[in-house]
Amino acid sequence: MAVLSEQEPNPVEWIPGQEGSPFLLTCDHGGRLFPQSCASLGLSSADTFSHIAWDIGAAGVARELARQLAAPLILQSYSRLLIDCNRPPAVSSSIPEISENTTIPGNLHLDPQQREARRAAIFVPYHQAISAELDRRAAIGQATVLVSVHSFTPTFNGQRRELDIGILFNRDTRLGEILLQLVSCDPSLRVAANQPYSVSDQTDYTIPVHGEARGIPHVMIEIRNTLIEHGQHQIQWAQRFADWLQIADQHLAADPTVAQSSAHP
Repeated sequence: MAVLSEQEPNPVEWIPGQEGSPFLLTCDHGGRLFPQSCASLGLSSADTFSHIAWDIGAAGVARELARQLAAPLILQSYSRLLIDCNRPPAVSSSIPEISENTTIPGNLHLDPQQREARRAAIFVPYHQAISAELDRRAAIGQATVLVSVHSFTPTFNGQRRELDIGILFNRDTRLGEILLQLVSCDPSLRVAANQPYSVSDQTDYTIPVHGEARGIPHVMIEIRNTLIEHGQHQIQWAQRFADWLQIADQHLAADPTVAQSSAHP
């Protein structure tokens, strides 16, 4: 059985933006859809709306940020519990059997063919869309700043995370360190580098493959989901990040070697 029927939504939501914007936005965990073939993976309705199924508020921030920056946005429409589009497909967390403390019944005992079917239906089209847009921009000489928008739960495995904003980067620190300095200027915010997660080849896909491997400036933004649960708050945070990102891009343009480390794995 096919994972997605012809009548079901495309796994990729594409907002084209305007030509000339230096920014390309992605939202790996923006959607919480489940195809009929997977029957919500046996989860309760509450679970399918919780943080284990998607990044709460991230899609709203990403869409408004795209509008503010006149930038293209590529957003993944289906729940990350089907297959996580920010994980290498070979790792166990790509299709998790347990997320935090919740068992995912529909992910238990999958055979290789079932795993490959999800990868082909959801993961591949999403990353092909990102690659195609980056290729197109490179072909016309359009400089690109890659920004991946995420949110995080303030409590994980019973532990409180004393954080509002995480700015994530790994080998190439150019954009991340500038953005970190800008966001940290607000004394009311609890901001940290590479928290509550860090970027690595084992735990991430979008930044290592589309950012680091291409040598383009990039950053992952993590926002505490209680700050962006509602539409008006999503607009406000998008406006703030639009300002910060544009200033950061100006710094890069003025000195493209600033804080640069190796941009290749």
